[in-house]
Amino acid sequence: VGKKVQAIYLWWHKPVIDKELLQNLPNLKVIANSGVGMDHLDLKLVASFGVKMANAPRAVSSSTADTGMALLLASARRLVEVHNISISPSMEYCEADILGVKVAGATLGIIGMGSIGYKIALRAKAFEMNILYHNRTQRKAQEEQAVGAIYCKKIDSLLQQADFVMVVVSLTPQTHKMIGKRELELMKPTATLINISRGAVVDQDALVAALQTGVIGAAALDVTSPEPLPRDHPLLKLKNVVITPHLGIKTDKASYMITEEAVENILAALNCLPLPSEVLPS
Repeated sequence: VGKKVQAIYLWWHKPVIDKELLQNLPNLKVIANSGVGMDHLDLKLVASFGVKMANAPRAVSSSTADTGMALLLASARRLVEVHNISISPSMEYCEADILGVKVAGATLGIIGMGSIGYKIALRAKAFEMNILYHNRTQRKAQEEQAVGAIYCKKIDSLLQQADFVMVVVSLTPQTHKMIGKRELELMKPTATLINISRGAVVDQDALVAALQTGVIGAAALDVTSPEPLPRDHPLLKLKNVVITPHLGIKTDKASYMITEEAVENILAALNCLPLPSEVLPS
């Protein structure tokens, strides 16, 4: 049926798109991805076959922003720890040992102020947080004013000031392990790192060391490398870490909206119209 296939809808990176598959689908016009991240695709290879690509940024931004804020709050108020205390047989604890971090008035540093990052800023404003952001390009003045965000041209400035650092970037060769030993050491010893982008954006070994030695206070991770982590991984043994299994877009409505957005892009490609969410190779 290879000659009949004109479109592929990728759901959680499947099917795997490689040279052999592309060679066997001579009439393929478009690949629509179920999500924003495209690091699982060789964009230049796909483009070399004349195939267009699209992702689903509109469908996922709100759900992913919700996940980011949920992780921030869960870490700040130590929800996993206190849940375990609450369901334990003895429920013995000392209040001084479960003190959380106040979110209102704290400074949130957002690394990557795209559609998801901006929606996180909107949510953080409602929590009365001070907002810093680092991005390849500065947002328009009215957009900054709407959320009270201050642009940090250099990432170092953001890392040194933020109480919570949230990473919301795409995985590219430039962002691979962008948060490493040096960056972690620039953060406050009380700061929390939150990663909702891709696990490989953070140097995981450096993160483990930073958490074990008090270089930073805590981490909240929706993504790891690999996923899932081996069951004996040190990150799974630390009390100052919250880990979720890549929940970012996993809501009932988001899944439906992703499919709608993919169909919209596929129909546009098949009808030789501009793709609403086309992704071009860099």
